[in-house]
Amino acid sequence: MNTKQMHLVMYLLMILTIILSNPVTGYAKMKIGFILSTMQEARYIKDKRFFTEAAKNLGAKVLFDEANNNEGLQMEKVENMLARGVDVLVIQPCNSDAAASFVEMAHADNVPVVAYDRIINNCDLDYYLTQDSYKVGTLQAKAMADWMKKNNGKIAGNVVICSGQAGHSVANEITRGNRDIIKKYPGLKLVLQQNHSSWAPSQSLETVENALTKYHNNIQAILCNNSGMARGTVQALKEQGLDKKVFSAGADAELVNCRMVIKGEQTVEVLKGIIPLARKAAEIAIKLAKHEAVKPDMTMNNGKKDVPVIVTPVQIITKENAVQMLYDDYKAKGWPVFHEKAELLK
Repeated sequence: MNTKQMHLVMYLLMILTIILSNPVTGYAKMKIGFILSTMQEARYIKDKRFFTEAAKNLGAKVLFDEANNNEGLQMEKVENMLARGVDVLVIQPCNSDAAASFVEMAHADNVPVVAYDRIINNCDLDYYLTQDSYKVGTLQAKAMADWMKKNNGKIAGNVVICSGQAGHSVANEITRGNRDIIKKYPGLKLVLQQNHSSWAPSQSLETVENALTKYHNNIQAILCNNSGMARGTVQALKEQGLDKKVFSAGADAELVNCRMVIKGEQTVEVLKGIIPLARKAAEIAIKLAKHEAVKPDMTMNNGKKDVPVIVTPVQIITKENAVQMLYDDYKAKGWPVFHEKAELLK
């Protein structure tokens, strides 16, 4: 064998080695852009982790970024992702209305867009992945009605809703679920519904303090769109010695809130399925990149079209079921499981 033939054999062996070491070569070059609105809340660490892991296992590379709840910054992130040649863009919009321009930009580059957790309005959106936010709201309000009947003998009283950012699809849907249940009971009066731009404990703390002052502590229930605002609510109630006398609800099931539920300081939380949401979003993104069909669970009109929607489950957390549900949830995530369920009480 001459030198030229030896070089050819070595070259062919090198190519074969690359192929055998990368059985998903057809997918390896797929790039999925994943942009969250923020990493401010603890739950988004989970979203990033499980989306990235799922996409990697399916042979794709994830380009991740977040926008610090800033619409202008998010536009820059989208432009950067498109410039880097992503095949699909998965985005949690800071603002569901303003993000319509992101979809137009992506489609101009033939890049499909999946709205993650929050819908994008008035555009030709390809898919929407979300938890059933409306059900989050109905679960909170139904739990409130049950609590009132059990503790007060009747379903009646003044109710406050601490909503998230105005124009935010998740905030709108959770609040709509709250309101629809409240309307069913003549004895319930919604005395305040307040939006909070950053969904922060400090904002809800101020809202609840003002409501307690205005109504001379005559508030029977406070429903919050997320765990952070529920913490602010509990703090305000504690200052008046009302934390175990007023119904309080949050959503996202952050550990600190669940511990407050176990201790009776907060009444209920809602556990959202972050793992199925993140993994399904990665799966849908890769199918879109491969031009494969995806069957939706339902459709939702965003002002321009009926958008295909995939929804994932939500569950109510109470003092009675909190320890077992959290133990099971952590185990399912593959995280270090508490050695003893009692550790959740710390």
